[in-house]
Amino acid sequence: MNADYTLPVPKGQARRMATGWLLLGVMSLLVSGLFAVLIVLSRTPFFQEVIPWVDFFHSALVVHVDLSVLVWFLAFAGVFWSVNASAGCPRCSHIALGLCVVGAGVMALAPFLGEGNPLMSNYIPVLQSPLFFAGLLIFALGFTLLVVRTLFFAPPVGLQMSGAGALRFGLNTAAVAAGLAVMAFVWSYLEIPAFIQGKAYFELLFWGGGHVLQFTHTQLMLVAWLWLASASGATPRVSPRAVLFLFAWGLLSVFLTPVIYLVTEVASPEHRRLFTWQMQFGGSLAALPVGLAVLLGMLRAGKAPPETLPERTALMLSLVLFGVGGAIGFIIHGSDVRIPAHYHGAIVGITLAFMGMSYHLLPRLGFRRPSLRLARIQAHAYGWGQLLHVTGLAWSGGYGVQRKVAGAEQGLDSLQAVAGMGLMGLGGLIAIIGGLLYLVVVLRAMWPRPEANRPAAVHVESARRVAAP
Repeated sequence: MNADYTLPVPKGQARRMATGWLLLGVMSLLVSGLFAVLIVLSRTPFFQEVIPWVDFFHSALVVHVDLSVLVWFLAFAGVFWSVNASAGCPRCSHIALGLCVVGAGVMALAPFLGEGNPLMSNYIPVLQSPLFFAGLLIFALGFTLLVVRTLFFAPPVGLQMSGAGALRFGLNTAAVAAGLAVMAFVWSYLEIPAFIQGKAYFELLFWGGGHVLQFTHTQLMLVAWLWLASASGATPRVSPRAVLFLFAWGLLSVFLTPVIYLVTEVASPEHRRLFTWQMQFGGSLAALPVGLAVLLGMLRAGKAPPETLPERTALMLSLVLFGVGGAIGFIIHGSDVRIPAHYHGAIVGITLAFMGMSYHLLPRLGFRRPSLRLARIQAHAYGWGQLLHVTGLAWSGGYGVQRKVAGAEQGLDSLQAVAGMGLMGLGGLIAIIGGLLYLVVVLRAMWPRPEANRPAAVHVESARRVAAP
């Protein structure tokens, strides 16, 4: 019960690759934030006349979502798998990261180089332009190479089960889920009937793989929960063998993926329904017991040491948001805004766990420790703002406010619905401030310090190296 659920951060190649993936994730959030500003300007009088691109609002929204969810999550998977990596095929690591950087950059440029013809398909919205598809394909090839290398060169867990061994097993299960997700994307591409076009085509293309990829995100979140709890002095009240079993249990339904493709047609309602059930009944099987063990550890440990308060704050709010999002999933009926409330809760829960991990890893990757005060403010602003946002959506959905509509089409014909959407807007604004603060905190920690501000010990060591024969 007193296992240490942390992993050492290796030096050399593995550390450099983890740093590269972290930079990709942070820069994807930065660029997605710039697109959020452009989204606002494209709907603002005067500025909307200055912005010349056709339907730029939806084009920018597509890239904003892809960068802030798809690229951010998969880049952080690269951080975890690099920390856990063996030394095999270092060139594969560089090529995978390079392809993902190029692919994300091309996707970000696509809205400025012609009409986008945006489609808000589930999981991966797209621009119907050759440049965007080229960027998405390059990114997919890079991520596939990362997954293949991780699966082939994953270090052994070991016979003597420890907290570190349980985390390594969890990271390996996330890679297995990612591999099956890649297989699902390819299988869907090969099986979609030729007569299906437009949004229906991309819904089918991304449906199976998009569902399976959520297992990767969830498994990585559980690793982050256990790691952050131990790092902040709140040892989870669960044994490593139990954790190993829970990781395996959480992955169990992923192996039904090829069965679903074999017994249903990709374009059939049964295909969509089975993947929905797979995620509903299998996607979070391990989250509840692991979350309870982490919560019990925090309650027994009491207040976190001052230097770990940002990690503990992010962990606590991650547990809350993921739990709220999961609970909302059980009250969804029809197509109202309780659906985005559900997945926003889950997505933000995962994001907060990754934010907490980045605070923990930065000094171990050779950067400065993030500002404790700013990091705590950031976690609170982002977490509580998103909780208000999700609560407002769930509240409004109970009064019939529909999703994917705006203005009068929302059906804000009651005071309760108006109040709920107002709460949603306030929470969203606070969360945006928290997201911007995250970028400030991380980039300040990563920014090189001027030579004059470095500690004296660094200058002494530098002088010693120069004087050495």
